Amino acid sequence: MSGFRFSQFHAPDRSVFDQLFELFRELLVYTSGDVTEALDWLNQLDQQYHITTDEYGMGDFIQELKDRGYLQDEQPGMAGMQMTGKMEQSIRQSSLEQIFGKLKRSNSGNHRTNYSGQGDELSADRRHFQFGDTPDQIDFSDSLRNAYINHGIDDFHLMENDLVVAEKEFKAQTSTVLMIDVSHSMILYGEDRITPAKKVGMALSEMITTRYPKDTLDILAFGNDAWPIEIKDLPYLQVGPYHTNTVAGLELAMDLLRRRKNPNKQIFMITDGKPTCIIRNGKHYKNSFGLDRIIVNKTLNLAAHCRRMGIRITTFMIARDPYLQRFVEEFTRVNQGKAFYTSLQGLGEYIFEDFERNRRRKVR
Repeated sequence: MSGFRFSQFHAPDRSVFDQLFELFRELLVYTSGDVTEALDWLNQLDQQYHITTDEYGMGDFIQELKDRGYLQDEQPGMAGMQMTGKMEQSIRQSSLEQIFGKLKRSNSGNHRTNYSGQGDELSADRRHFQFGDTPDQIDFSDSLRNAYINHGIDDFHLMENDLVVAEKEFKAQTSTVLMIDVSHSMILYGEDRITPAKKVGMALSEMITTRYPKDTLDILAFGNDAWPIEIKDLPYLQVGPYHTNTVAGLELAMDLLRRRKNPNKQIFMITDGKPTCIIRNGKHYKNSFGLDRIIVNKTLNLAAHCRRMGIRITTFMIARDPYLQRFVEEFTRVNQGKAFYTSLQGLGEYIFEDFERNRRRKVR
């Protein structure tokens, strides 16, 4: 028996366009969607590593991006070339592949469980009618058959004890709010923390919209205040000269989830710092130097309010300062949620695993 024989592996040849396109998408995330700056960086990389050839140069690459619908020329009121919706979707798909792996698209878009309950897909299970069942749950074929058997054809009556209800598959649909900290500390100390957070947002949004389309995902940014972000705006998200108003972020997240009808509701919060700001008497109350008692108490009160609403908060803490970890531990205890102290490299994997785990939870 000769066993296995291995031949030399030859990586598939990639075109110059594919190589440049992969780099260009990465640079667009780092430059917050600034096409001109990304192309300038790409030119510098090409000069250093000689990616282009005599037959295919940077001018050809830019023209091909336009021909394929990834870029458009300068628009009124905007300087320089702009990304198209096709490019924005391509960046989200790239983030999904990087962080979560290549997931197969699900046609049903549902989280299946072993429980029966409210849903839109009939199961094979049948039971007698009970008070509270709705007419759309009644299996009329089986109910009419019972009526004929119990009362006969000549004296037909359809009584309550003849009714049969068809069970439906329970679907653990989930509503998620992703909170992204855009305070100034997200780029302090020479560490870019906002780019991994944006990639997570893009990957999570792409996964939910393609694999679980019946779920909902809302994304918001919070600094001095909080504001909702459209999925298409994620590549353009930037850090500002902001403090960290966690309270404003939680209030907006609760308001968004209050409008959702799904039973499973959760908040993912990506942050690297302590809450340093609230709005009090119509003005911003700020304290950057420590865990201010007024700010902390209001933040913990909201954590408890979320718990009473059935909203669990999972905090992904990038910073590892001991006093900040103690605050997060207290915040998590009050909410009865979860906290992860993660590096930038493992952020996406943590969020994906927790999302998958939470969506299997049955809410009673």
